[in-house]
Amino acid sequence: MGYHTRSNSFPSRLLQLPLTQQALALEKHDNWANELLDRSLGLLDICSVAKDALLLTKEYIQNLQSIIRRRGGEESDLLASEVRKYFSSRKMVQKSLHKAMGNLKGIENQYNFSALSKDQETIAIINKLRDVEAVTRTVFEAILSFISGPKVSSSWSFISKKLQSKREACEEEQVNEFAEVDAALKSHKSLDNAQNQLNNLETCIQDQEEGLECLFRQLIKTRVSLLNVLNH
Repeated sequence: MGYHTRSNSFPSRLLQLPLTQQALALEKHDNWANELLDRSLGLLDICSVAKDALLLTKEYIQNLQSIIRRRGGEESDLLASEVRKYFSSRKMVQKSLHKAMGNLKGIENQYNFSALSKDQETIAIINKLRDVEAVTRTVFEAILSFISGPKVSSSWSFISKKLQSKREACEEEQVNEFAEVDAALKSHKSLDNAQNQLNNLETCIQDQEEGLECLFRQLIKTRVSLLNVLNH
C-alpha cells in the first residue's frame, strides 16, 4: 500500500494567530526568523524533487504498459530495452532522492535558536512552529523513502534463487508498489503480472502526486503567511 500524504492547514492557521504574529514580528531581525524562511524554501525544494521523481517514473511505466499491451515476439527486444531504461531512470531517481534526503537532514540541523532574553509565550510559539516543521520533515522522509524503494540492480535478469529468497523475505515485510514493479520486471516471467504491478504503481503514483500537490500548495501558503508577518 502506498504512503499517503495529507494536507494540513495548521501551520498557516498558527501563523494567523495574533500571538504568533506578535512573536515573529519581534523576532524578524533574529537569525532564527530568517532560518525559518530558509528552511521553508528547502522543504519546497524537496517537495519539487519528489514530484519530479514521480513524474519521471510515471512516464517510463506508461511506456512499459504500452509495449506490454502490444506484446508479441517482435516486441521482446523493445520491451527489454525499455525495461533497461526504466531501471536506469530508477537509479537516477534514487540518486536525486538520496541527495534530497541529505538536504532534509541538513534542514533538521539548521536550528540556531537561543531561549535567552525571550518570554515564555514566544518560546512556546517558536517551539510549536518547530514541532510542526518536524512533522513535515518526517512526512517527507517517509515519502522519499517510499518512492526510492529498494536499490536497483544493474543486471537485467536476476538469478531465480535470489528472487525466491527475496520473495520469502517479503512475506513478513510489506513491499511497496515500486519494489513490486522492480521484482516483477526483473523476474521477466509473467507479462500479465508485470502489467498488473505497473497498473498498481500508476494508481499509487497518481495518489502520491495529488498528495504532494496539496502539500506543496500548503507549504507555499505557509511561506507566504510567514513572509507577510515578517515584512510588516
